[in-house]
Amino acid sequence: MARVLCLGDVMLDVIAIIQTKINYGSDTPSKISTHGGGAAGNVASWSQVCGAPTKIVARVGNDSAGTAVISEFAALGVEYEDRVIEGAQTGVVVVLVDPSGERTMFPETGANTGLCLADLPDLADIEVIYLSGYALLDPGSRSGVLEMIAKIQKSEIPIFFDPATVGGMSQVNIDEIKSWLPLMSALFMNEEEATFLTGFTQLESALDALLQAAPTVVIKCGSAGAIGKSRVGQSIKISAVPTHVIDTTGAGDSFAGGFIASWLDNRDLEICMSAGATAAAQCVSIVGARPHVTPAH
Repeated sequence: MARVLCLGDVMLDVIAIIQTKINYGSDTPSKISTHGGGAAGNVASWSQVCGAPTKIVARVGNDSAGTAVISEFAALGVEYEDRVIEGAQTGVVVVLVDPSGERTMFPETGANTGLCLADLPDLADIEVIYLSGYALLDPGSRSGVLEMIAKIQKSEIPIFFDPATVGGMSQVNIDEIKSWLPLMSALFMNEEEATFLTGFTQLESALDALLQAAPTVVIKCGSAGAIGKSRVGQSIKISAVPTHVIDTTGAGDSFAGGFIASWLDNRDLEICMSAGATAAAQCVSIVGARPHVTPAH
């Protein structure tokens, strides 16, 4: 039944909402909660709740964090193939959220490291694949993920790719990162990442440079919305959906999930971008990077 497959990182997010200045070396009052996270896990969750049957490969440790992450997929209706990695802990991200809603992340990859071709499930029921950049940026997974991509290409399934953060990309040779882009059907990234990869601060110039590598590119601009373009069309700008921002964790992932779910039914770029913006508005208005699970009664 699955039509979307998400590959990459699955994490447990430990989120600290801070309403005051951080008192380094002392105590700072905060509101702390735990949630499922990881870019691939977040995209899968939003894609599913936005109406697309979605599947994820989830590598977790044999620990309580892994149990929590997997149970959240089940509650959201995401189909999953859990790979319990003995001797490894489930990936964890500590997220600090400041009073403006901006987040700073401290990730430990854990069991996500080591993705390989054997982790790729049967592709017979898959129409599109989302690939998190963290999987390629991780040297322990890179060769295995490249083997996955080669097999996916033979099946002629489009790959939507988010190269992830500048902080992560800065640890890898930029020419190597650029060599991955032509393997993808669509690219999602924010302004900072687009500038990092192209050298252009002007978004139209960055779009045109990235379109030399991939057929469709979308650059997310936070509260300013997004701009996208395909090789066969004109650039399209959309506005962000007004909302009360509480926590920006997962904003880009939710945009990708909403976009991909819409893309399955309508390949119109503007419609897909608008669907992404709607999902992102829902995401930033709650704490955590995934849709909230409604408790059973």
